[in-house]
Amino acid sequence: TEAAPEPEPAAAPVAKVVEKLVNPKKSARQTKQVRASDTISVQISEKITIKALSDAMGVRLVDIIKVLIKLGDEPKTVSHEISLETAELLVLEYNMTPVLPEGSESMQLGRSYSSDEYALLPFRPPIVTVMGHVDHGKTSLLDYLRQTSVAAGEAGGITQGISAFEVTRPGLGKMCFIDTPGHKAFSAMRQRGAKATDIVILVVDACDGLMPQSLEVIQHARAAQVPLIIAVNKCDLPEAQPDRVLYQLAEHGVMVESMGGDVMHVNISARTGMNIDELEKAVLLLSEMMELRAPDSGPAEGVVVEARKDKALGPVASVVITSGKLAVGDYLVAGIHWGKVKVIRTVGGTDLTTAGPSSVIEVVGFRGQPGAGDELNVAPNERVASTIAERRALRAAAAA
Repeated sequence: TEAAPEPEPAAAPVAKVVEKLVNPKKSARQTKQVRASDTISVQISEKITIKALSDAMGVRLVDIIKVLIKLGDEPKTVSHEISLETAELLVLEYNMTPVLPEGSESMQLGRSYSSDEYALLPFRPPIVTVMGHVDHGKTSLLDYLRQTSVAAGEAGGITQGISAFEVTRPGLGKMCFIDTPGHKAFSAMRQRGAKATDIVILVVDACDGLMPQSLEVIQHARAAQVPLIIAVNKCDLPEAQPDRVLYQLAEHGVMVESMGGDVMHVNISARTGMNIDELEKAVLLLSEMMELRAPDSGPAEGVVVEARKDKALGPVASVVITSGKLAVGDYLVAGIHWGKVKVIRTVGGTDLTTAGPSSVIEVVGFRGQPGAGDELNVAPNERVASTIAERRALRAAAAA
């Protein structure tokens, strides 16, 4: 007798996809660097009434008053005059470009560029955040990268206490990796708009498959508009099922290249080092496609990865520089705190006088302890730094 025909295979999980994750060509922070061509410019005079500023901005007077109250300046009438610095901060609050009287001191921190200007900036190394479910091998992967970076002769050792470190590969280039002490820290970074990360590596256990925190990472990457690379770990084990992981990812809208999508994936073993070099190549290839650029001079910008209180030094911030050059003696602002840079040192403890894009450093000199995810900017002088920090503190207190 003839054998009964085999039943049709079940539909692939791809059919269940509701929202496909499209890997962005640029990270949200890159997008922020490039100035929109239709940005509104607002002319500001030395003394301007809130009614005149409202008309110039095209914003309702009641909305202007609400923002002023948050900035600590409560107007009494529509003819209430505000200072130049308050007017500038208010214009910046609406993502407009303030045009100040000639010779005036700007309160604006950070720089943006037209598309043409951005294309002329030098390339910089990628900043990569590594995330994953507990016990899926995120820490093992970071430890392997740390150890091999030291073995390759990178200047200074890597301390286990720091949440970020640099890796330089001969013939490939430099990469900056950020560990996430918890998903809460990454969320804080995203919510504050720091956008420090260029790329997220999601580490998934080939034996366990996707878990709740894996799905959280996908949602974080979506919300922060950061491209993903999937690292399927523990592929050296006999019970590993990397293909099952890819189908699970497809169920949640993450389509890898081998399944017709645009998300890179690499099967690795953080324990043996299998394909770690391929993962690094994937990071550098994606960063090349993204055309990551930043000025290597001028006022520095960055993000605070973590901060701690040292008994001898006071607040010490672990920082990733994303743009420009930070130097000893610079005035800087991060969140509601400001200070003057007294010490810059590598994570290995080597003192520096300056630090450029994609550098991982420790900074001493803040008057208070900034939070993880706070944007860091160099200010032109002490007055601007202290004024901006005080205004932010008032706004935070009003919102509390």
